[in-house]
Amino acid sequence: MVLVGGGKTFLTKNIIEQLPDRPVILNGEDMEVQEAFKKRNITHYKNMIGDAPLLIIVEAQAIPEIGKALKLMIDSNPQLTILATGSSSIDLTNKSGEPLTGRQIPFYLYPIAQQELKQNYLEARQQLDERLIYGSYPEIFQIPDAEKKARYLQQLVQSYLLKDILSFSGIRHSDKIYALLRLIAFQTGHEVSYQELSNQLGISKITAENYLDLLSKVFILFKLPAYSTNQRNEVAKTSKWYFYDTGVRNAVVNDFRMPSMRQDMGQLWESYIISERIKKMRYAQSLTQFYFWRNYQQQEIDLIEFENGILRAFEIKHSSRKKVKTPSSFQSAYPGTEVQLIDRENYLEMIV
Repeated sequence: MVLVGGGKTFLTKNIIEQLPDRPVILNGEDMEVQEAFKKRNITHYKNMIGDAPLLIIVEAQAIPEIGKALKLMIDSNPQLTILATGSSSIDLTNKSGEPLTGRQIPFYLYPIAQQELKQNYLEARQQLDERLIYGSYPEIFQIPDAEKKARYLQQLVQSYLLKDILSFSGIRHSDKIYALLRLIAFQTGHEVSYQELSNQLGISKITAENYLDLLSKVFILFKLPAYSTNQRNEVAKTSKWYFYDTGVRNAVVNDFRMPSMRQDMGQLWESYIISERIKKMRYAQSLTQFYFWRNYQQQEIDLIEFENGILRAFEIKHSSRKKVKTPSSFQSAYPGTEVQLIDRENYLEMIV
């Protein structure tokens, strides 16, 4: 079992508390643990674990070629369950040194979803502005003061989220990573030009794309590609980028004003709704794919969902509207696909 994302410590402690027997717990950032894993020997591993049915490795990505060790342990002891946690998917799933296909079940922990809060309709609506401004990282719910929430989020971005990227030897320009985040924050909901990012940051186009890929692997950003079935006038080779958490986005631009005082509520609202839709579908184990749609006549749809041959389309508006007009070219290309409106009046039924 591979556990990736925020909230790992809380969930791991909760799992341990419910177990009848105490598991073996190792910290991958401990130098002695890293040294122990260098000796790739079945007998050695059995001595480390003993008869414990569960091995928990915290921050497993810090152990070089952890995948090879995990594969050897699992293959030699099919009764053993291993819970390996990491704050990003960079090493655990891509650079572990050995593919664990068929031997792993990955779990991705996103910032807390609205459906996890178990709030009634009134409570959810009363706290909506808080979610939009300060996001949904677990610790935020324990901080009562607005100023302290803002300070926590800024520290989170600088000392934790970016740490996962900057700890890798291939990253030479830490300042460029943060500058890139700011550019994406101001372009939320808009199509991103990698060449334009490259020009503004003074780095190559490939480097800009690689940095965005890294930011997605530490669950700061996610990409929404364009949906196209090769219709003649559809945009097909562009993308939008969003923040998983609106609080992190606001920390990057250093703006924690309430919605009534902001000019970017359309961007915040769109980011929040799409992120919550993704959480909802992923936690339901849905294989839904997410896109946006636009043609060269500038007709656009904010969110396209595709699952099992079924297309769903959504317009996302912060201001309440009674109906939304479906672009004529979209109707012609995808007859029978209704465009639904998500606004402040009906958003809860769409994300819970």
